[in-house]
Amino acid sequence: MSAVTSALELMAGGYAAGALLPLAMPSPRAARLATAAGAVAGSAGGLLAGALVLATGTPVAAAFPGLVSAAGGIAIGLDRLGALFLALTAAVSLLAAIYGASYTAEYDGRRSLGAFGFTFNLFLLGMALVPCAANVFTFLLAWELMALSSYFLVMTDSARVETREAGLWYIAMTHFGFVLLLPMFLLMAPSADLTTFADLRAGAAALSPGVRNVVFLLALLAFGSKAGIVPLHVWLPRAHPAAPSHVSALMSGVMIKLGIYGLIRVAFDFMPGGPVWWGGVLLAAGCMSALLGVLYALMEHDLKRLLAYHSVENIGIILIGLGAGAVLQRFGLGALAAIGFAGALFHTVNHASFKALLFFGAGGVIQQTHTANMEELGGLIKRMPHTALYFLVGSAAIAALPPLNGFASEWLVFQSLLAGTHIPRPEIAIGFPLAVGMLALTGGLAAACFVKAFGITFLAMPRSEHAARAGEPPWSMRLPMLVLAAACLVLGVASPVVVRGLLVIGESVPGLSAHGAVQAPRFWLTVPGSPTQVSPLMIAALLGAIVVVAAVVLRMRGLALRRADTWGCGRIGQTPRMEYTASAFAEPLRRVFSELYRPAEDLSISAHPESRYFVRTITYTSHVVPWFERAFYDPLIRGTRAVATRVRRLQAGSIHLYLLYVATALVLALVSAWWLQ
Repeated sequence: MSAVTSALELMAGGYAAGALLPLAMPSPRAARLATAAGAVAGSAGGLLAGALVLATGTPVAAAFPGLVSAAGGIAIGLDRLGALFLALTAAVSLLAAIYGASYTAEYDGRRSLGAFGFTFNLFLLGMALVPCAANVFTFLLAWELMALSSYFLVMTDSARVETREAGLWYIAMTHFGFVLLLPMFLLMAPSADLTTFADLRAGAAALSPGVRNVVFLLALLAFGSKAGIVPLHVWLPRAHPAAPSHVSALMSGVMIKLGIYGLIRVAFDFMPGGPVWWGGVLLAAGCMSALLGVLYALMEHDLKRLLAYHSVENIGIILIGLGAGAVLQRFGLGALAAIGFAGALFHTVNHASFKALLFFGAGGVIQQTHTANMEELGGLIKRMPHTALYFLVGSAAIAALPPLNGFASEWLVFQSLLAGTHIPRPEIAIGFPLAVGMLALTGGLAAACFVKAFGITFLAMPRSEHAARAGEPPWSMRLPMLVLAAACLVLGVASPVVVRGLLVIGESVPGLSAHGAVQAPRFWLTVPGSPTQVSPLMIAALLGAIVVVAAVVLRMRGLALRRADTWGCGRIGQTPRMEYTASAFAEPLRRVFSELYRPAEDLSISAHPESRYFVRTITYTSHVVPWFERAFYDPLIRGTRAVATRVRRLQAGSIHLYLLYVATALVLALVSAWWLQ
């Protein structure tokens, strides 16, 4: 038995124990600890298995036909691409398990923590099995296990109307994607008995171009609904705020990346060498998702909804890298295509680190203040200094500030887009510069959004009693934040080394293979055939030197620290009403993009009954509702309800009519089977 197989068995056993043991625990505290212990053991096994395959490059395969006899049984296979996503899933799951041991204490006496532990570990097991699946049955089983368990986790606080609505949207969208996966796999399968991924890979090579295009579009829609690309993202800003914060970190940091994994597996592994328009569709979907995600994040005052919209933005950036790489590869620019692919994979890893960090930070704020509304926060940097520091690191990383990891991956994506501007095709010459502009605008707006998120939440004065009485969360919640903050720094500074490893992973996937073997220097990120290069390590050293020199100079000059009140326009006493609010901060951008936002505004003025010249109150409200969601989904929902109303008439209550339905369905099934032979 190999070490990888043993690690996978530890993973499955740990998650199974973490699911079953909490159900038998006598107290909520014991259930929480059993949940965390099983999840930590399972995640450690998954992390070890992924790391071993990444280090050795040797794929691992195992079959368990005795467990399930149908459809080839359970088949496990782990190559370098799957190992990357398994290691990423297990690493974030390990930290979320530690974090959740204390965070879920707030559910003591209100929810069954045994049932929560059962569902939580099943969720982790489902996510871990997705990149390990080696046949269609195992993949669909793991995918559905991940979807159903995450739905019940979203519904943890089901007493709230918003939570029930979020759960409905989530379960509808996730099963929309599942329904599309079935015909996608059927089109690729050469026969009903050949459903392993090796069979699909061989069968896809014989597909006609038209069928390959249909499979690609089905994969984009099915996996895109899980990843949260626009306009299939509607569940994401609803479900993430409803779920417990460490579950939100897993859903945003890991689960939606498995949609990216599925897309890469089908479009680049099973069907490599697709036409140019495949890359163009990925590029367009990425640009739209990135820009709209950050624009709607700017208008949010709920901290977790803001982070959820930024997940849409970052999924868009990943798709931009994949799309640019696919287009460059089709034009024979293999080395430059590798930059785009490496940037996409790197941003996948980076987003998992800083988004999990930000959700953990938001969870600490919510636990201590009992609100996610930024308008009721403020002043937390003095009461939660560690959480504020970690949230600041995550904010700088997601805003792509050097030398943190978000800068390195976005720089690679930018370089792949700039390289494409030299392709002598009119659609490329127009599309790639447009994508550069949209990505640049996205980056600027993301920086502005996290200035708002950090400043309104942590700076100035408390705007509520809850914020004024807040304190640091327990160490078990701060430790995962510290680890992720360190990861953001290490991944950024060591990005040339990480990129070399990601290029090796890309070479193992036919559709990501560049045949240009870009060898990044040890300390520099470079672009083949261009003098463009950057060294995050040197940027970090320069910034550190500036801080040290400034501290030494100040100490030598003996400058004393003076404390004084902020100038308040002549007012002596400072009050929270004098602070910037989240609405005021976003107002200029709301006006600039008013044609896109189309806000609903209302102005009401209350005057004195004796004279209208004496105004008592002026109330102004503005509400932004994504109009494209209404334009796209409202007619669809109305049509579905109308069809359901008509279909209901088939239920006439007659047993004879129901037998006729069964007989008709059986005849149609037999005719279809005969026709397809």
